[in-house]
Amino acid sequence: MMKIAGKAPLHGAHDGEHSETRLSRFYRYAAAPVVASKKSAWIFLGLVGAATLLSLTLFATRAVPVKLLPFDNKSEIQVIVDLPEGAALEDTERALFALADAIGPVEEITTIQAYAGTAAPFNFNGLVRHYFLRASPELGDLQVNLTAKEYRKRASHDIALDLRERLLAVPLPEGARVKVVEVPPGPPVISTLMAEIYGPTPEARRKTAAIIERFFEETDFIVDVDNSIGDLAPRLTFGIDEPAAADAGVLEQDILTAIAMAFGGQTVGVSPRGEGRDPLNIRVYLPRSERSWTQEMAAIPVPRRLAGTDATPIELGELVDVRKEAGSPTIFRRDGHFADMVMGELAGRFEAPIYGMFEIQDRVKAFDWAAEGLEMPAVSLYGQPADETGTTLLWDGEWEVTYVTFRDMGMAFGVAILGIYILVVGQFGTFRVPLIILTPVPLTLIGIMIGHWLFGAAFTATSMIGFIALAGIIVRNSILLVDFIRHTTDAEKPLKEVLLEAGAIRFKPIVLTALAAMIGAAVILTDPIFQGLAISLLFGLASSTALTVLVIPAIYIAIRGPDWRPNAPESGPNRPLSDTEGQPDAPQQA
Repeated sequence: MMKIAGKAPLHGAHDGEHSETRLSRFYRYAAAPVVASKKSAWIFLGLVGAATLLSLTLFATRAVPVKLLPFDNKSEIQVIVDLPEGAALEDTERALFALADAIGPVEEITTIQAYAGTAAPFNFNGLVRHYFLRASPELGDLQVNLTAKEYRKRASHDIALDLRERLLAVPLPEGARVKVVEVPPGPPVISTLMAEIYGPTPEARRKTAAIIERFFEETDFIVDVDNSIGDLAPRLTFGIDEPAAADAGVLEQDILTAIAMAFGGQTVGVSPRGEGRDPLNIRVYLPRSERSWTQEMAAIPVPRRLAGTDATPIELGELVDVRKEAGSPTIFRRDGHFADMVMGELAGRFEAPIYGMFEIQDRVKAFDWAAEGLEMPAVSLYGQPADETGTTLLWDGEWEVTYVTFRDMGMAFGVAILGIYILVVGQFGTFRVPLIILTPVPLTLIGIMIGHWLFGAAFTATSMIGFIALAGIIVRNSILLVDFIRHTTDAEKPLKEVLLEAGAIRFKPIVLTALAAMIGAAVILTDPIFQGLAISLLFGLASSTALTVLVIPAIYIAIRGPDWRPNAPESGPNRPLSDTEGQPDAPQQA
């Protein structure tokens, strides 16, 4: 049976059939003081806004640090050893064995593999940090293998911190560098914290890099400090005494051949193996331990070939002038620009690169650069300097990946909010109601920030993903509530009663939807990488769901007042937020 009713609510018989539940009664009890008057509504909105801003201070106070990705729980750790340039392979091996003995008692370690003068088997660190290129007598590598993560209590990052403390007590040659390197969770960077120094001259770049490196070493939470310049490797320079060689009847080529054979060896023949296999080279060379300029090396005979000279060979030392001097520094270029790099890792109070950057920048500003004959370097957060007439410090490493990631996700979030706004405008045919619907989106930050603070977790890229995902969920709840309010408003009830009724009816499905999403997020709460996503969904949903059902009615009351009715004679700013005025009465089914 159909009847034409007056301006009746679209939910029809719900007015008469809706029975109060515990949730609806609880909602009425909580919302009644908020919608009691304009003053109470404005006070509540002010408190919510202050709470949102206050939650963001956790970023400023560093109670919730910002990091691209948290440390993962891996089953391997590497210890990288760089001895001073010119160290023998035996020195590197002894250093590796001493370091292995120092960390051997750690109960989570199953095996330790030492590689002296060569790189460890190729792994993810070898890929992103170019460790596969490490092939020199003074370079070493300890591959530390841990028990499976389900059989140990400590995460690999905690074990790495323990190893670093143990290795500090091992005596090593002066100038040796030891790094405890974890497998990165994602960012393919050479070092977590890296400063690239650009400048007009090599001397200015290297002097600036040396000062920046000193700042790194003086900061307590920056560890494993290194640079791209390295120590100047010692080298032997051979100068041929041409008059002496001519008097002795020796050819320069014979002198060069003797030197090359002494230090690099020489292939003197081949040995056939038959059966179609390649022959083996017969190579003559000195042991590596004897490849240094000694009296024995100087006594190597060199033949006399010129006619009219004595056929007795002459010693090599009588024909060459040998000098030991420092080698040339390593030269790096990025995209055609000369650059020197200072690298470090973070451990201790802060483990995100941005806090190391802040500390170093403060030291840069406080340092007296003029006393060193240098200008204070300009600081660039992204992009190589266009003008290299002055010195520039460019932050790279994990920071660049962090900056690009959060910048792109922030832009994506803005596009998503704009898309939601356009969609809601098309649905409701008004530009004001979508603004009310989007108001609860920032409320997720209250729960997100408190959740990260309680768990002691960093706000990571996965946390940002959770924040973006919450925008759609919270807007859905807002749409449900606003749509119900718009179609329930009539001239017989004051706005306060309409809001309480609409909220009481919609409170249960909104809460159940939020709980279902929270239960789904709880299963990844213990994952080291996706913990930020779980915290954002759990605590963001909790705070925003609880506040959305109060903030939306508070906005209506703050604008209209608790006793407003749609057909009341109002004008100007008191016009109704709903756009149903002047529309024909809708047919209702009895």
